Amino acid sequence: MTRLLRCRACLAADPLTFLCMGDHPPANSFVRPEDVPANQPMYPLDSQACLTCGLIQVSDQVPDGFFEHYLYVPSSATSMHDHFAGLAGILKKAAGDGLIVDIGCNDGLLLSACNKVGGKTLGVDPAANLAEIARSRGVDVDVGYFTHSGSGRLISEYGSAKAIVTTNTFNHIGDLHDFMAGVKGWLADDGVFVIEVPWAKNLLENNEFDTIYHEHVSEFSLLSLVKLGGYFDLDVVDVHRLGVHGGSMRVFLKHAATATPPTAIVSEMLAEELNAGMLEADTYLAFAERIRKIGVDLIAMLDQLKKDGVTVAGYGAPAKGNTLLNYFGIGPDRLDYLVDRNALKQGLYSPGMKIPIRSPDVLREDAPGVLLVLAWNFFDEIRVQQADFAAHGGRFLVPLPYPAMVN
Repeated sequence: MTRLLRCRACLAADPLTFLCMGDHPPANSFVRPEDVPANQPMYPLDSQACLTCGLIQVSDQVPDGFFEHYLYVPSSATSMHDHFAGLAGILKKAAGDGLIVDIGCNDGLLLSACNKVGGKTLGVDPAANLAEIARSRGVDVDVGYFTHSGSGRLISEYGSAKAIVTTNTFNHIGDLHDFMAGVKGWLADDGVFVIEVPWAKNLLENNEFDTIYHEHVSEFSLLSLVKLGGYFDLDVVDVHRLGVHGGSMRVFLKHAATATPPTAIVSEMLAEELNAGMLEADTYLAFAERIRKIGVDLIAMLDQLKKDGVTVAGYGAPAKGNTLLNYFGIGPDRLDYLVDRNALKQGLYSPGMKIPIRSPDVLREDAPGVLLVLAWNFFDEIRVQQADFAAHGGRFLVPLPYPAMVN
């Protein structure tokens, strides 16, 4: 597979390749029991950094059609319900009686919250299985990939959109410029485009390398979104700092002709990115060395636990966890099983390492001594859910930003 020669966002040439993690299966390609003996398709997972805008990108795109059957749902995390309820209020205020569109609406959690506050909504998503869940929540979904060429039909059928939102979907888009051209055409003259994604600055500072996988083809700096928007006369007018997913940002863009002056936080965060060295090669090379050391330390801890006779399981089967497991070579010889609240994943096996995934209920019957927290971005929530596990002497091994044992 060929390596990108330009930045996906600002189109600058010669991005820096800084973290090569070998061949990985797509991080959400969970394995059915009958398919465990078969070999999975594997693809290079190499990370590049644009030293012009601070975008981190994966050079290789997963095969076409991968998102047409999808297993990640935000509803399995309790904290995301409150998060989307807050965002729904913001979108309703911005849209008024106009149309709110969620591109990559998943199981409809956000738009169902918008409906509850009186919003007029439409979801767009290629995953037919998730669209059925969204519809059961009363959300109207147009099933298919969002593209510039296909946006004409959407505009004709549904009218212009007063608010377009994409939450943790924009980082999945291979052709950002095609996507943005579609958004520009659909967005009402006085509308707002809202992008919610992990912030690459947090990724670098907190060693969140596992946020990088084949579906997350881009990890955005704010500067990368400013430059990308500029190609389409869309100005960044505001940004919110968010705590979800290890540190995220919610970015607001408007047509330049009707945009308000940017809020002070926009310039503040742009300055923070420069001060963090996000346009300097040494920043990324040092990051790659830290990740290598984390792998060595984590493997040593797991092997010592096994040597001491301690049973270790993994908590969560998120896509990010599969990056970590495959890059560090952590398989069923080190983790007996994984548990995950998402029923769509239970009974399957993790991609690549093929570790069985069970319901968290198993922890009441067969409690391991230690849980490796792969869904570390929800650790506070997990700790509350597993209070009984901890009360009976169970410990949590949190791998990032550095491996640490927590009682």
